[in-house]
Amino acid sequence: MKQMTLKAPFSVHGKGLHSGLVIDAEFLPAPDNHGYKFQRVDLEDAPVIDALAENVVQTSRGTTIARGEVTVSTIEHAMSALYAAGIDNVLVKINGPEMPILDGSAKEFCEKIEEVGVVDQKSEKDYYIVKQKMELRDDETGSSIVVLPDSDFSVDVMIQFDSPVLPNQYASLECMEDFGKDVSASRTFVFVREIEPLVKHNLIKGGDLENAVVIYDRAMEQSELDRLADIMGVEHKEVAEFGYIQSRPLVFPNEPARHKLLDVLGDLALIGRPIKGKVIATRPGHAINTKFAKKIRKDIKRQDIQAPLYDPNKEPLMDNNRIRELLPHRYPFLLVDKIIEKGANYIVGVKNITANEPFFTGHFPQEPVLPGVLQIEAMAQTGGLLVLSTVDEPELYSTYFMKIDNVKFRQKVVPGDTLIFHISFMTELRRGCAVMKGYAFVGEKIVSECEFMAQIIKNK
Repeated sequence: MKQMTLKAPFSVHGKGLHSGLVIDAEFLPAPDNHGYKFQRVDLEDAPVIDALAENVVQTSRGTTIARGEVTVSTIEHAMSALYAAGIDNVLVKINGPEMPILDGSAKEFCEKIEEVGVVDQKSEKDYYIVKQKMELRDDETGSSIVVLPDSDFSVDVMIQFDSPVLPNQYASLECMEDFGKDVSASRTFVFVREIEPLVKHNLIKGGDLENAVVIYDRAMEQSELDRLADIMGVEHKEVAEFGYIQSRPLVFPNEPARHKLLDVLGDLALIGRPIKGKVIATRPGHAINTKFAKKIRKDIKRQDIQAPLYDPNKEPLMDNNRIRELLPHRYPFLLVDKIIEKGANYIVGVKNITANEPFFTGHFPQEPVLPGVLQIEAMAQTGGLLVLSTVDEPELYSTYFMKIDNVKFRQKVVPGDTLIFHISFMTELRRGCAVMKGYAFVGEKIVSECEFMAQIIKNK
């Protein structure tokens, strides 16, 4: 799938939940590989902050990112709408320290995205693929996030509170296309008993009965409720029994759980890549959500690219016979066994290393190791198949090395290993010349990499 951005800009306007300031935010299309960025246009030099987990500095009643002393807070609702819409690249220009809270949900963001539309870009989406169970727990709070391998992305959320009004709830989202109708309208929520402590911490200055679900679950005198209303600057409300006391009724019976799911999506968007995996969140909050996102970000930064998925039971796109039709190489120099995946800009090949390879006779008799130059040759052959896929009648063409740069060998390759090659174009094909980046993996580890240029020439 291709990366996506907005077809046209859109704006939202409203007060910030915690600052109480009236704020404008403009969402703009952005180029390939730009990611999510927030720009504080109200400050000198208009600093830009990357919306990535490592930039999270505060998670109290919202997610705050920072670059130095410059911050943008309460970004999770907008992030969830962008993520659910499949948008990879966007610049948000904002003239204040936090996103407008609007009605406390992501509904307006979703509606504006649908109104302006999205557009495919040239670059491929770069997924974070969950290949084994990942887990993060907080024994103190009882919160946990578990992510399991899956072919797509889905979220299950379970919440639990010591409250007669809101004890336990569950919400699930199996398909991101359903986010707009099933989740986006779910509003943030607060317990009446939390209001005064939040105010003392200089929070929720912009909170009211219009932009949050308000839960009354501990007995208070009416005079105390009136005092809290005065603190918040909202009208007095007579409350006779426990329940929900916001202006509008619940959108869904489990609206709080759905809002927590919305928050999980917005915080996991800080990974910077769409996820392929199933998320199970128990008693989630911004702290554990962003901590988990930081954990994945460390894994991403540790290795430039994830190892491709390899299912040996799956039918290859090209078997050895088809490869022999396209490449002139023959024994003992044909070093690609099959092609398992191909996109417009990349290709994935496989080479199984056996003890019978002829070069092991001399390299080395007592410790057989695949020569590094042959790893590069195998990447080049795989890249040649990628280049040949760009022309009609590829059997009539051959590809030739022109240059090799930035070669790195990280780990030896021995008999019994299965090499997985991921080759991608670094630039567009020009005048028959292609610049490519190649990685060779054994399991999840990169064993070698290089950049190379090849030329495609029609056979005489």
